[in-house]
Amino acid sequence: MRNKWWAKLLRIVGIVLMSLTAAFTLMGGAGTTCVALNPTGFGGKFAGIASFQWLWILFVLIGIAAGIMGVRSVVMLIKGKRHAYRAAITALVVGTVLNAVHMVASQALRGASMPVDGVLYTNVLTLIIFLSFRIPAIWQGVDYEKPTNNPQVNKNTTAFALIAVGLLSITIQFLMAPTHTIAGINYADVWHATLSILGGGLIFSGMLAMFMPQISILNFKMPWMEKSTRQ
Repeated sequence: MRNKWWAKLLRIVGIVLMSLTAAFTLMGGAGTTCVALNPTGFGGKFAGIASFQWLWILFVLIGIAAGIMGVRSVVMLIKGKRHAYRAAITALVVGTVLNAVHMVASQALRGASMPVDGVLYTNVLTLIIFLSFRIPAIWQGVDYEKPTNNPQVNKNTTAFALIAVGLLSITIQFLMAPTHTIAGINYADVWHATLSILGGGLIFSGMLAMFMPQISILNFKMPWMEKSTRQ
């Protein structure tokens, strides 16, 4: 069943979508830092949240944590580690609840919530898709908690995930421009150089993983990651 073309496709699609969701959640958490630390700046657009600055600082910290949880779950999913699926669901639930609260609070205090809405909807969509994978007929083919018998599937999945997140990294400042431009300044572009370098590096790594089969990006293990996924 796991060697069926649709099972391989769903496995790859799920992991790529989880990768994008983790990256988007992480960027959302980090991107909230400016407002959390300076709510009365930016032309007073966020002045309404000043009395709840502590809450926005929590949004930053928990958002970054949820993104990191998502990244960890992606590595576990690709490797077919035990509890990989549970780790992904946990990260998605945390991201969904966090951004739902963030969206409601933003609407109540400043009358708008974008781009939090986008992060929330991405988490919800990915959560629904992952829950649907538990349908027995689908799970027999997808089963993220068992290593695949075809190493090339892992390499392709790693490559697609890296390239997808790389593309998101180098385009996020343009995608978020409509909601981050204040007084003619696109604040989503303040990390232009950093995100461009990061995105380019991810795309290059993905291309290496795809076209140089002897190279496995996941073989470069980080001690903390290896310890957390050994279960």
